[in-house]
Amino acid sequence: MMLFCKPRLFSWSSPTLHFFFLTIVTFGILAPLTCHQLLHSYFYARHWHLNRMSKEFLEQNLKDGEAALHYFKTLQALNNTSAKHQQVPSQPWLLITIITVSRQPEFHYVLQVAAQFHRLLRQCGQPCLKYQLFLCNVDWSLRHQDAKLLASVIPVANRFTSTKEVNDSRSIFRNIFEKEKQDYAFCLEKSLQSYNPEYILLVEDDAIPEEEIFRVLLHLLKTRFSESHLRNTLYLKLYHPERLQGYLNPEPMRILEWFGVGMFLGPLFSWVYVKIANLPGLSYRIVFFFSLYTMGLVELVGRHYLLEFRRLAPALYNVVPTTQCCTPAMLFSASSAQRTVSYFAEISCRSGFAKDMALYSFLQNKNERAFVVEPNLVRHVGLFSSLRYNYKPKLL
Repeated sequence: MMLFCKPRLFSWSSPTLHFFFLTIVTFGILAPLTCHQLLHSYFYARHWHLNRMSKEFLEQNLKDGEAALHYFKTLQALNNTSAKHQQVPSQPWLLITIITVSRQPEFHYVLQVAAQFHRLLRQCGQPCLKYQLFLCNVDWSLRHQDAKLLASVIPVANRFTSTKEVNDSRSIFRNIFEKEKQDYAFCLEKSLQSYNPEYILLVEDDAIPEEEIFRVLLHLLKTRFSESHLRNTLYLKLYHPERLQGYLNPEPMRILEWFGVGMFLGPLFSWVYVKIANLPGLSYRIVFFFSLYTMGLVELVGRHYLLEFRRLAPALYNVVPTTQCCTPAMLFSASSAQRTVSYFAEISCRSGFAKDMALYSFLQNKNERAFVVEPNLVRHVGLFSSLRYNYKPKLL
């Protein structure tokens, strides 16, 4: 009699058996096969692809650098011929300040960034008439050739203009982290003094803006943030490293989003499964499994790729409390820029406490708040750090 009383658990039509095979097929076969080239996925086959992808990235970066150099040489020739320069607004609504030092000259990082911003401003037209591009050269060697080329096209401020100034500042060069902090403060202060803008977008010279950056910023500043809210915000960060954007990271606010993904996709997948399996209806076990299944899938494939769907419209961009790492692109209001300069004057940076950690420390020590935009509005293309010598650059 026992032969005819097998539990339904082991039946071919059993949901438990279906879920077991679905898990094995998805995470053991399909996901590794389809995601092994996704750089920010857990399934990324680093040993197979990293060296090749890093080499291709550097080669493309060289080509983009040459294209940017040609772009500005052509623009320089046109300016010399017509004797016309870009009209500077008396008080820009948004000042885009690019902070730059000389490094790996063959890649022309700063030219790539400036060329992309220059193109986007020209394409933007009327809505961006009160936007101004500004270069802040903090290189101490006085041999930053790309900055000299840009000086014929856009306004440039130089922190060091003579050998005497360089010699007088030699002491800070021994602490490159303190120099970086002072450079940052100098560029913020110079931006305020030169233009008195309403907002300053301080961008490092290896952070190339995405095509939609101005549309999204306009939406955020005009629609999502009130004026008082912006005045009380120390900064808005436009970039966070993709490798740190997963759910299983120290930022706890993402856990709620992760559960939200499971609560949305879990019932949806459950409904599809019930229809395919021709079951009488949903059960909490089915919904629970598919909620865990989808949560695991989006984390392992990579939250970064899920965030890319938010680029469909500016209103879909996410704004959440900021995270600690990295400062490739930071938006300040005029008042918050002044506060930041004052805060920087009170502290010294060192190895293990660079300017990004200093900025983050102000949030607690000075009772400030700040936010980060998701997905990123700039692409970090520099594989050669200006702080750390990197002889074998890798994408990861």
